[in-house]
This record gives sequence, structure tokens and C-alpha cells, in this order.
Amino acid sequence: MKITANDPKRKTWLEVSKDSDFPIQNIPFGVFLTRDDIITIGTRIGDYAIDLGALHQLGYFDDIPLTDDIFLQDTLNDFIADGRKTWRAVRNKIADIFDENNSSLKENKEHRKIVLFTMDEIEMQLPVQVGDYTDFYSSKEHATNVGEMFRGKENALMPNWLHAPVAYHGRSSSIITSGIPVHRPKGQKKPKGSEDPIFGPSRLVDFELEMAFITTAANPLGEPINVEDAEEYIFGMVLFNDWSARDIQKWEYIPLGPFLAKNFASSVSPWIVTLDALEPFRTEGPKPIKKQLEYLQSTGKKTFDIDLEVAIQPEGKNETIVTRSNFKYLYWNMSQQLAHHTINGCPINSGDMMGSGTISGPDEKSLGSMLELSWNGDKPVKLEEGGDRKFIHDNDTVIIRGHCENKNVRIGFGEVSTKLLPIYKA
Repeated sequence: MKITANDPKRKTWLEVSKDSDFPIQNIPFGVFLTRDDIITIGTRIGDYAIDLGALHQLGYFDDIPLTDDIFLQDTLNDFIADGRKTWRAVRNKIADIFDENNSSLKENKEHRKIVLFTMDEIEMQLPVQVGDYTDFYSSKEHATNVGEMFRGKENALMPNWLHAPVAYHGRSSSIITSGIPVHRPKGQKKPKGSEDPIFGPSRLVDFELEMAFITTAANPLGEPINVEDAEEYIFGMVLFNDWSARDIQKWEYIPLGPFLAKNFASSVSPWIVTLDALEPFRTEGPKPIKKQLEYLQSTGKKTFDIDLEVAIQPEGKNETIVTRSNFKYLYWNMSQQLAHHTINGCPINSGDMMGSGTISGPDEKSLGSMLELSWNGDKPVKLEEGGDRKFIHDNDTVIIRGHCENKNVRIGFGEVSTKLLPIYKA
């Protein structure tokens, strides 16, 4: 089925600003609570949220084979499980409904009143029930920087890193949507010069600039996904802040990887941007340094040119953008990640979330964490209104934004914004 929703010449009868992340060519999917306290699946054009459940009940999707309750749910999991043919048909239809030349909804005042909401009338929810969450470690620059800090230049990259997309399985229950605050975590730490650990709040709370992709139900137990077919099972992408407590992590991560340092929270943007919407922004990733095993060898443009930025906003002050990076810097692409994840027959389900790992670029202004930006605290990052940061302070808000742009269209993800609160006290 052809993607008609991406037509760069298409205009909508809704008012959309030129710098909006959500033109009619985007049409992301999310879940929100309406002004009537009803949870529904929806999309967004400009600053309007669109109730797809109501749109379906009013008959606007009658020419697409959908179950009656497909959009009347509190997660996108079932819709995602329907597969790419359904996603594309629905997205194309939404573009047609809101096209400036289509009067069916445009001139129906009663239907518009039921279907359309301004963004201040709704409350965004976590878009999927995340059954399983995997976090990759796919930025060569990030892995090299961290390795150099703790092991020296000669041993910066571990021997397996250039041969396989390294990853660990994380905790899905603490994945939250933008706007939900996070408490400073507590755990064991081993102070420099001490023989024994202590327990207390993390002093080195950090953001990790990531993106994540969401899968559909993909394969039965035992059956791997071919690297060239992997994108058929990827619904779309979100911005992802994979919070980290560096001092806790340093003590606990050997031999089985991070635990309390990572499971206290991961924050995601609420709108899932489909791979179809990102199609015009395909690009090539870094060339392999070492020959990859056959099951990881992918061809063509398998990544996307997505500009990313992170800002820190102290309470009551203006934000400071501390880094600008790009998704295309990742050494291992999503297709390789999914192929590696399933090569041993691991099943992938609808709503599973795969974090990219911290996305760092080639220079000091494109690093994806405070650990790198401040070089483990040795080089504090200056803030625009005075002061500096080595790591994240209590009551700081971390904001991640991302978008793609060419001469024809801008497709964005909005933002994921999270405030760090002091430690939890009962």
C-alpha cells in the first residue's frame, strides 16, 4: 500500500504553525484523557488532539476493516498488533479526512466538537503497555568516552562491542510518560578510598539522551527476525530519557550490569511517530569498522536523520541547551538491534520497547549525558543564568526534544520533560 499521508504538498484545514512538530504529514499516535474523563487513542495535528475512537464511531473509518473497539482502549497495543497494513491505511485515511480539500468533517460542526480537542484540554498517557524493555548500547562515541573514563584509551571499547549490538533487559514498570516527576534514587555506593559501601541518595543523577522504538508482535518462540525484514515489525519511535544514577551504577554493575541505578525511571515522549512518517528522512549510518557477521549485515539507508537536543531548566529559571546530537550517529541501527535480539529465537511482542542507548556525537557539544559533558564532574557545564552542573540537581527539569526537517516538511516528536524531585519521604 502506498504512503499517501506523506505528500509534502498536502495542507490541512486545521490551523498549524510553520514550526510545528505535528503537520498533517506527521500523524503520530498516542493515548490521552479527554475533558470528559474518557481515555481514548488519538492523533495530533498542530495543537489539536484528535479522538480516533470518536472518529471511528462516527463512521469515518468504515472503509477500513477495523474492530469496533480498536481505538476505545487505554493503550495502543492491539492497534499495533494489527500490523503495518492497518497502520498505513489508518494514517492515510486521517490525512484525507483533515486535508483542506475534504469537507466531510470540516463542515460538520457537531462532529468537530466531538472529535477535536485543544492540547490544554487533554492529559497525555503512556501510549503502550510495555511488556518488555531492552536497552541497547549502540553509540560508539558514547561507549568509547565512558570506556576511556573508567578503563583508559587503550581499553575503551570492550572486545565484543564492534561485533554485536550490546544490550541489557530493563524494568518496564518504571517507564513513564513526559510530565511525570522522578524522585532522586537511593542505593549502595562505594566512596573513593573506602573499603565498604554506604547507603544513601545518589549524588550523580544523570540523563541519557536516547530514542526508543516500539514493536508489533513479530515472531514465535525459536524463530529469528531477518535483518532486512526487521522494519516490518517496528511501529514507530519516541524520545527516551533513560535516567541513570552513576555512583550506584559504578558499584553494582559488575558482573550483571546496572540494576537500581537504572530501574527507578525511564521517561518517554507521549506521541509515537511512525516509521512511515520518517520515511523522507532516511540516511546511512556509520560504516562498519570490522566486518559484521552475516546475520547483522544490512543494506540501504537503515537509519534516520533526527536532530536531538537536551535542555536543563533549574526551578524558576530559564533553560540551557546543554547538548545537540543526532540519531544517525548510532553505530548499530534498529534493524541490526532487532535481528540480534531475536537471533536466538526470543519472541517480540506488541508494545515492546527498545532503547537505543545514549546517543553521543563526534564532538564535545553533541555528547548524550552529563557524565560525558562534564567528563565525570571534572568539567562543569555552565548554565545561561549562572551556576553550573556536573550532574542533575534536585528540582531541575530535563527536557529532550527531537525533529527531522528538510526543505519540504518538519516532522517532530514534541518533547519529553521530567523534573527531578528530592528523595522520596513517606
